[in-house]
This record gives sequence, structure tokens and C-alpha cells, in this order.
Amino acid sequence: MVSPRFFYDRWDVEKKKSGNLAPSRKNMEGEKLPEPYKRPLLNSATTESKSYNNMTTSIQTNRRAFLAGSVLTLFCEKVAVSEQTSPLRIGMITDLHYADKDARGSRHYRESLQKIEEATRSFQTAKVDFVVELGDLIDEAKDAITETAWLQEIDSKFKKMPGRRNYVLGNHCVATLSKTDFLKTVGQEKSYYSFDAKGVHVVVLDACFRKDGVEYDQGNFNWQDCAIPAKELNWLRSDLKSTKLPTVVFVHQRLDDTERYSVKNASEVRGVLEKSGKVMAVFQGHNHKNEHREVNGIHYCTLTAMVEGRGEANNGYAILTVEPNGNLTIDGFRKQANYKWG
Repeated sequence: MVSPRFFYDRWDVEKKKSGNLAPSRKNMEGEKLPEPYKRPLLNSATTESKSYNNMTTSIQTNRRAFLAGSVLTLFCEKVAVSEQTSPLRIGMITDLHYADKDARGSRHYRESLQKIEEATRSFQTAKVDFVVELGDLIDEAKDAITETAWLQEIDSKFKKMPGRRNYVLGNHCVATLSKTDFLKTVGQEKSYYSFDAKGVHVVVLDACFRKDGVEYDQGNFNWQDCAIPAKELNWLRSDLKSTKLPTVVFVHQRLDDTERYSVKNASEVRGVLEKSGKVMAVFQGHNHKNEHREVNGIHYCTLTAMVEGRGEANNGYAILTVEPNGNLTIDGFRKQANYKWG
């Protein structure tokens, strides 16, 4: 089965000036991408959604008017061969910042213990296949002994979640500890890796490196200086080339932005994802707020932080469902926004 994915192409300015209105696909660096597989459109309207403050706004475009005068052109691309026979459900949490210390501003560190318990119950009820923690599971402590104790306490809660548990490294995870210390404590071998589940390829990335390639280690970094190094990028290219499956990606720092919360070489990373033709969506944290962008056919979804706000009403977590037909649904709980793409 072919998983459809819709995306917007950019105009080739020179062709437009010359009267040739055929659009050409380019990545963020301006490199021309392979021409997509084209099919007749099945619906009379397309929908693009953006979330603002937990509200979803739908913008519908009439197909006939769209084809006649719009600057954007809609295609259906043959991105990957799906082997799914049943939905894949993934539990997602991010930015718990657990610490046994008093609240500071809007961050209520101790309350993450109760909030993660609620998420666990929801994930168990939904029978998710596995869970991804998108980084900053802990906040920084004054020393490694205290930090390790906090990590063990919150991890004892996380380990009660159903299915495989995946840890994405965030900057706060290694503000006091080394990567080796963190991974050894939680029992995860690598900081970036991939696996397959129900006909979907899953990629976990580690952006906790400085732009000079040195990995984050016990606070040797400025949190605004983060990058995915050449070695990991080469691994990512090879990994995506070796799979035929539709793919979802998880990372802590943002790949869709150019501001301080973004990976410094985000455009280069996006280029790798785009060229593969297999990546459906990227899920990220770090910024502590709901946000969704679509860049060259790939959805970039930033999840709300669990640590923000006091009480159960200020919790936030999500379940991602990947359907065999390629549709993606994010069911948000509490402060987390809902999305549906397909």
C-alpha cells in the first residue's frame, strides 16, 4: 500500500517569468528534489491546520479555485511502501523537568511526578505500542549525586508506562550529568537510533551537541548552541536510505525554526529528511508550547511541556496514531493541542 502525503511546492521564479508555470520542487537549500508521483486529487477541498493556544483553525481551499489561481500547487507523493495492517499508537510526553525543588515562575518541578502518573493511566487505557519521552526529563541539580537521585525517581514512574520506553536527550538531561551517566541510569544504550514498529520506521535523534561538534557533557554548553553533528547526519542519511517504510522522527530541540530554540544546522537536517521522501512528521519539545508547521511536506509538531503550570489542569501529553492509510492523528490531553493530517 502506498501512504499518501500532501505537500506544497514552491514556484520556480525564473520559469514563472518566462511564462512556464510548471512548479519545481526544491529543498531549503534550493536544491532541486526528485519529481513526485502524481495522482488525481480525490477531494474537493484540502485542509491545513495550525494550533494557537490549544485551538485549531482550519483553512479550507476550494480545489477548483486553487488550481485556477493559487500560487501553491498540491500533489500526492509516493513516499514509502506501507506494511501496516493496524494502527500504530505512540504515547508522547516532554519537558517534565522533574526536580525535588520549589517552583520557579511557571515551572512546578515536583508536580511532574503526579502528572506522569496520569499520562501513564491514559496510555495504558489506550494500549499504546510504545512511549517516547522527548527530552528534559529532569532539571539540573547542584551535583551529580542529587541529579542521579532525581533521575531515578522520575524514571521509576516512567518505567511503569506500557511498551518500549524511549528517551530523547534534552539539554537539561546533561546539565549536571554526562550522556553516559544519563543513559546508563535509564538503561538505554544509545542517544540516537532507529527501529521499526507495525510497518512504521521510527527515528530518535540527539541534538545535544555544540555547533563545533563537541557533545554536551555536564554543562559544558550554552543551551542555545545546539546542532546535529556530521557523524549523526551521515548515519541519518544511511538509515533513511535503508528503509522503505513511512517514517516519524523524534528530537528535543526544534528543526523547523531559526530562533534560539532551534538546532543551528536545522536546514541541513531538514534537507536530509526531505530528500529521503519517507518522513511524514517530526515531533519535538524544548520550546514548551504547542506549535505546528509544515515545511516541504513534512509536519513539525512541537509539544507542550508537562512542567508548566500548577495542578492537573496544566498537565499536557499526547497519543500519536499512525493509520495504515498514512493519516496521522494527535490526540492531546489537558493543555496539549489536537491535530489530524492526511
